[in-house]
Amino acid sequence: MGALDESLTKTVGDRTAKVLADSLKLHTLGDLLHHYPRRYVERGRLTNLDELEVDEHVTILAKIEKVTLIPFRGRKGDRLEVVVTDGRGRLSLVFFNQGWRQKELHTGAQGLFAGKVGLFNRTRQLTSPDYQLIEESAGTDAAAKFAGRLIPVYPASAQMPSWKLSLCVETALNGLAGNGWEGVGEPLPAELREKHELIPLPEALELIHRPHTQADRERAQSRLRWDEAFVLQVALAQRRAADSALPAVPRPARTDGLLAAFDARLPFTLTEGQQTVSAEIFADLAGSHPMHRLLQGEVGSGKTLVALRAMITVVDAGGQAVLLAPTEVLAQQHHRSIVEMMGDLAEGGMLGGADIGTKVALLTGSMGTAARRQTMLDMACGDAGIAIGTHALIEDKVQFQDLGLVVVDEQHRFGVEQRDALRAKGEQPPHLLVMTATPIPRTVAMTVFGDLETSVLDQLPAGRSPISTHVVPAVEKPNFLVRAWERVREEVGKGHQAYVVCPRIGDEPDDPKAAARKRRALPDDPEDLGAASDDKRPPLAVLETAGMLAEGPLAGLRIEILHGRLQPDAKDDVMRRFTAGQVDVLVATTVIEVGVNVPNATAMVIMDADRFGVSQLHQLRGRVGRGSAPGLCLLVSDMPGASPARARLDAVAGTLDGFELSRIDLEQRREGDVLGQAQSGVKSSLKVLSVLDDEEVIATARTEAAALVAVDPRLEDHPDLRTALAGLLDEDRAAYMEKG
Repeated sequence: MGALDESLTKTVGDRTAKVLADSLKLHTLGDLLHHYPRRYVERGRLTNLDELEVDEHVTILAKIEKVTLIPFRGRKGDRLEVVVTDGRGRLSLVFFNQGWRQKELHTGAQGLFAGKVGLFNRTRQLTSPDYQLIEESAGTDAAAKFAGRLIPVYPASAQMPSWKLSLCVETALNGLAGNGWEGVGEPLPAELREKHELIPLPEALELIHRPHTQADRERAQSRLRWDEAFVLQVALAQRRAADSALPAVPRPARTDGLLAAFDARLPFTLTEGQQTVSAEIFADLAGSHPMHRLLQGEVGSGKTLVALRAMITVVDAGGQAVLLAPTEVLAQQHHRSIVEMMGDLAEGGMLGGADIGTKVALLTGSMGTAARRQTMLDMACGDAGIAIGTHALIEDKVQFQDLGLVVVDEQHRFGVEQRDALRAKGEQPPHLLVMTATPIPRTVAMTVFGDLETSVLDQLPAGRSPISTHVVPAVEKPNFLVRAWERVREEVGKGHQAYVVCPRIGDEPDDPKAAARKRRALPDDPEDLGAASDDKRPPLAVLETAGMLAEGPLAGLRIEILHGRLQPDAKDDVMRRFTAGQVDVLVATTVIEVGVNVPNATAMVIMDADRFGVSQLHQLRGRVGRGSAPGLCLLVSDMPGASPARARLDAVAGTLDGFELSRIDLEQRREGDVLGQAQSGVKSSLKVLSVLDDEEVIATARTEAAALVAVDPRLEDHPDLRTALAGLLDEDRAAYMEKG
């Protein structure tokens, strides 16, 4: 066990160690020393007290301006009021029955004060704050300690304020330094440190916590940034090496099979991008180890066609392919459109089917017993070369004769476990193709880190029309909302159709907070994503909105509703009639977010648009403008113009570039735990490294890691790196890596 693996009890004592563990999840010396300052205060530069917010836990650096001891009237006790200033603002510190503190809290003294900002008589104050005074006289130990040094401010808690954390770190660093840093490993190989001019780890830990200058801090961060990038890249390089060693059945493309017949029937020419990406996928499928590829494409760029050609290629090679969709509506839509595109090629073995064809099966959870049994039989005996379905495909009793390819559509709707359960149904690991339009943060992170081979579709097929997007500030400019409904009527008047999207269904309990709690307990429900807010007004709902529109601004139009809790037959019926042009306006939840393809739909109004994420809005918007007529998307929001929510909506309205929006999404949601299953980061495993800002470091680290793993795959010559890797890969993350 290395020095950094030792329990904190030895360093700071039982009581403090318990507080560190309970409040900040810091258990070992390494945990503490890798808990880096979030900012630094320069000596003599006082904190801006004007920016403190009520209920915020703060650590401030300030000077005492006034001290007053006020006895209570008519009873024992007193209140000590200390006013501190930074030269711009003032803050009161209040101590009850602690008059003795006057001896040290005197006018002119400067110190660090930590506590929760409260409000009393419209004045901000800290009640009984923790503090550490910094004496002004140059001869004292405190002055020598703080002179010329940046003061670290740590991510802290009410029980463990920043300055107490600083004392713990100080004790830990002094102990290690006094022992010559014995037992502290060096995960970065010496030649790599020398090549990239990186300081040793002990020096980096010293300078990140006790820098004298900004240059010290930057040198430390540069080194620690490399640690995070390189150790993670080694983990990913090992994973790629292990994947390369796994056997997979090669599925080479044929020039005279089902794919050739399918291509000959296409009424259009593939875009250059579709041809290039198909070639990349075909090369992977012909290989002897499993493909692990991400297909990123703009909404409407023709990803489904590329995926279908890959599935047909696998069928040509004697295997089966599966398309996993997140909802029944999308699975049915995929099935309809694929059968339509393939024609009699999708009716292999059936009367009137092409001799060279195959069956295209659909499996969902709501199918009747007889249809379900027949579909499962077709898959098990190999008659169904292509299967499309929802989570029902993952069930244990579903079997395939020879599963060769798994295609996952809109992968953020599926957990890692669900994808792995499907991949495990092949005798040898099947090839995997993941499709997503706007990548969500973890996907962006993993892509930048190079774990997935990436193909990009950035051309829209000929005939697709641009989509114009506008924010409708319903409270500030109610006439804009009136105009929005007029625009919908105008589009319908031209023979087109429209969507109205709401964040909630509307059949929940009356108490919105109870409903919110219920929804939080059902995280797998792809709908109601904006509904868990405890704001004063509950989010707008499909049922209420449809009624309001039918009786008000859209009276006389053919309006239908669609949401996930409708019976499957009812959902399918609504979608069929909408696709056939028998419905003017479809009021729906996010059930229409992905894959729904109705070229005649040209307008979309998204109610309470601020309740949705950037990537969701981009996906929803992609349902219009799929034909020759221009698309219109209106984002309705009550949020004020200067709010972060409105800034998010303005960003969506300002660009149709899904890759740019994914960066915005990542900036707002943080990288997430790059090796964990979380989709956005409440707590990120990346402490110094930024996926957005440090792409160059990541790319270089990837090259270095691949070279090292090629020579020393088990890291037998790099024991400290192996230890660091074990620390990064806890049980859950190791399982994630193992499953790919």
